[in-house]
Amino acid sequence: MTSEFAEIHDELRAVARTVLGKAGTPVGWAQFADAGWLGLEIDDALGGAGASFVETAIVLEELGRAAAPSRYLGTVLTVGALMALAPNDSRDELLTAVAAGTLSAALVSDSFRVVRDGPGVRLSGRAEFVPDAVGADRMLVLADDDGCPVVVDASGLTVTAHPLLDETRSLSVVSADNVDVAAASVWRLGGAAAAARLRDRAAVAVACDSLGIGEAMLAATVDYVAVRQQFGRPIGSFQAVKHACADMLVRLSVARVLVDAAVTQVAEGVDASVATSMAKSYACETALDVAGKAIQLHGGIGYTWESGLHVYLKRAALNRALFGAPAEHRQRLSRRYG
Repeated sequence: MTSEFAEIHDELRAVARTVLGKAGTPVGWAQFADAGWLGLEIDDALGGAGASFVETAIVLEELGRAAAPSRYLGTVLTVGALMALAPNDSRDELLTAVAAGTLSAALVSDSFRVVRDGPGVRLSGRAEFVPDAVGADRMLVLADDDGCPVVVDASGLTVTAHPLLDETRSLSVVSADNVDVAAASVWRLGGAAAAARLRDRAAVAVACDSLGIGEAMLAATVDYVAVRQQFGRPIGSFQAVKHACADMLVRLSVARVLVDAAVTQVAEGVDASVATSMAKSYACETALDVAGKAIQLHGGIGYTWESGLHVYLKRAALNRALFGAPAEHRQRLSRRYG
C-alpha cells in the first residue's frame, strides 16, 4: 500500500497495536478520536488528517488483530459516503463532528428507495446486517431515487439488533416504511459507479479486519507450538506442525497481496470491483481457516473459553458473511470474466 503518508505507516501501525493490544483494557471512543483515527480521511480543514483509505486500512487491520470491539467500521463506511458527496454545509458539519468524536454514525448501504410525492420525500426499505446502527446518533442511507443513487440523512428508522455469537460486533436490521425525509437531506451521488465504490469499500474494510485476524492467529500459534512440550520436545519441531504453520503463512501472504491491491485501488477512487472480490473472498476465507487451524494446533486449551481463540474464530466467521460471502464474490468475478 502506498500513499503520500507512507512514511508514517509504521508509526500508525505501532501506535494502533499498542493502544488496542492492552489486555483487558477496552478502548473508549474518545481514544479513537484522540488518536486521530476517526478523521483519517476527513479534510484537515474539517478537523481531520486529510489522509486516505490506505491509512484507515491499517487501523482496520489492527482492530482485527486485536479482535477489538468498536464502532469503527460503521464510522469508516459513513465517512466514505460523506466524502463521496459534493461539499455542502450539512455534510461538512457531520464530518467535523465525526472527526471530533462527538457524533457516531452508521451507513445503510442497500435495499432502500426514495419516492417523491410533490414537495415531500418518503423513504422505504429494509436492510439486514447493518454495522453499528444501534446507538448511532445519525443514520445515512444509500438509496435509489428513480434510478439515481442518493445518500439520505434519515431519522425515524426502525433499528433492531441482531443476536450474534460474535460479541465484538454490532449488527442490526434497519427498516423504513414511507418515512418522511426533508428534501434537503437527500444528497445525490455521482452515479451508479460511486454507489458501487462505496459497497466495494465496505467489503475491503472487512477484508482488512480478516487479514489482521489471520495474522494474529498465526503469531499466537507459532508462539504456542514453540513452548508446548510433548515427547520431550516442542511440538513445533514436528514436521506435521511445521507444515501446518507454513501453510497458514503462505495463505496469509497471498491474502496480504490481494488486500493491499484492493486497498490501493479503493484509495485511488478507481474501479476496484475485481480487486475487491479477490481480496474479500480470499482473505475472509483464509482468516476463518487459519483461526480454525490455530485452535487445533493449540490442542485442548484451544477449545477453552479462557484461551480467547474462540473470539477470533467467531469474528472471522462473521466477516466471511459480511458484504458478500466468498461464493458471491467469486460469482461476481466469473460474470466479469466468464
